Amino acid sequence: MTFAAAKDFLLRRARERDVEAEVLATSQRELALAANDGRIDEINHASRGGVGVRVVSDGRVGYASSEALDPDSLEWMLDEAIENAELQTPHGALIPEGRALGRHDVIGEGLSSTVETKAAAAVALERALRADARVDALAFARYGESESEAVLGSTRGADGGYRTGYSMLVAMPVMKQGDSIKQGWDLDLAREFHALDPSRTSQTILDRVGRHLGATPLRTGRHPALLEPEVTATILQLLLVSLSGKNVAEGKSRLAGRLGEGIASEHVTLVDDPTLPTGLASRPFDAEGTPAQRTELIASGVLRSFLHNSDTARRTAQPNTGHAARSYASTLGISISNLLLEPGTGVALDDGVIVTDLMGVHAGANPISGDVSVQGHGLRVEAGEARPVDNFAISFNLFRLLEQVQAVGDDVTWRPAGGGIVGAVSLQVDALSFAGT
Repeated sequence: MTFAAAKDFLLRRARERDVEAEVLATSQRELALAANDGRIDEINHASRGGVGVRVVSDGRVGYASSEALDPDSLEWMLDEAIENAELQTPHGALIPEGRALGRHDVIGEGLSSTVETKAAAAVALERALRADARVDALAFARYGESESEAVLGSTRGADGGYRTGYSMLVAMPVMKQGDSIKQGWDLDLAREFHALDPSRTSQTILDRVGRHLGATPLRTGRHPALLEPEVTATILQLLLVSLSGKNVAEGKSRLAGRLGEGIASEHVTLVDDPTLPTGLASRPFDAEGTPAQRTELIASGVLRSFLHNSDTARRTAQPNTGHAARSYASTLGISISNLLLEPGTGVALDDGVIVTDLMGVHAGANPISGDVSVQGHGLRVEAGEARPVDNFAISFNLFRLLEQVQAVGDDVTWRPAGGGIVGAVSLQVDALSFAGT
């Protein structure tokens, strides 16, 4: 039975049993090709998929899922979801009203090239990296791709589906110059395989890792700072904890009750836009069938919205922003799509520290209070000249840092995060505390 047929079967049976239901079928296919010594030495090809149902009865919600799509398995799954709902405490749950959403092929033929062609890209990436005399070892050099499909329907009228995906090149070299050894990684993402360029990716990685060779310890002090896009992306992921409607509803957001207030510098505008034509996480609707729409979260420093699904919107009396997320086997949650910190006019630092990497963020950051104390790598800039520095710790509060932003770069860099993708730029901020030697 196809996903579409399974959806129709479940919705028909739910209506016959007078139960409100939402059916979500999802599948994901992943391919990874690892190159070593000029050939592909590892191939991983995995697929997973199934169908899940969410039922609501008297304000109580229940879930169940199955990877088998025969009628008996689907009937059992519906029974299980109804029984699970009966065990819950009523809390006003509902299936949102829906409409016809259409069928969308977001990725088209973007991943249709042969496996041999994709393998050649991975090998080309490895060769380009090893051609640099400073590369002492190569932890990995890979091509990867992911393709996913979603089919959605509900007894309240939602009906649609879409297919999407992306491709990438990623590598981690170990570089050596004299006694200095540095390791780092980077990746290049594209919706279509043919947009990837192994030469470009290798040069970017060599530049990012190689610039840290010969690093010396940074002296302790407070310095003006420039945060590169990769660091900004990490900071935005921490901020998402406070922008989640679920955390607002549960009293876990530092920003609860501050809609309409200034929470950041006037230079900061943050949006989530699943309608971006070239966005790697673009989608026509969310996991409940809410049509995609651009959501302005922070506008010129002012908090405008949180990320909501229908449940968190109801619980907080705020608009549903269409950020429901779940797979066929999970419960209802919240996720970003294309989260973008809108670019500014550029940044320039003549004296201070360029922070290029943060390490141990998950252990050294409290996303609720916003306090961060982690290790970092970077470049010390004096009189416009940059030299690599390491062995320093950096401490700041996330919310105060956002208020201190003095300029925003125009160097948008996309990184996977939180079930979607983050488009981050460089941030120039007032003095931060650095602990070195």
